[in-house]
Amino acid sequence: MGSEKDKAKADLLPGTLDMLVLKLLVRGRLHGYAIAQLIQQQSDDLLRVEEGSLYPALQRLELNGWIEGEWGISANKRRARFYKLTPEGRKHLAGESARYRAVTGAVARIMGFTSGFAQ
Repeated sequence: MGSEKDKAKADLLPGTLDMLVLKLLVRGRLHGYAIAQLIQQQSDDLLRVEEGSLYPALQRLELNGWIEGEWGISANKRRARFYKLTPEGRKHLAGESARYRAVTGAVARIMGFTSGFAQ
């Protein structure tokens, strides 16, 4: 049986991974491994994204036209697919961010966590 911390790592709201990937790509081109590492680092190791979740998400985002991928060479001299945000992806991120802020604000109000959360 996994711990509560392990359970938390697996439980993201639907669409959250896509939103996190889009947000990270605002900074510029990144390959999949770098995206996974940044999610882990910026979440203080609470969120870990496995390849089996990340690469289907990248494919889905690319099929939707929200990111574009191209092959290149990584810093360690390996062939990697680098992704960048499209203008459509920027618009989608803005909409998803607003929706996520509203949902987390609503949950926070119900739970009584009112300070520090956007309303």
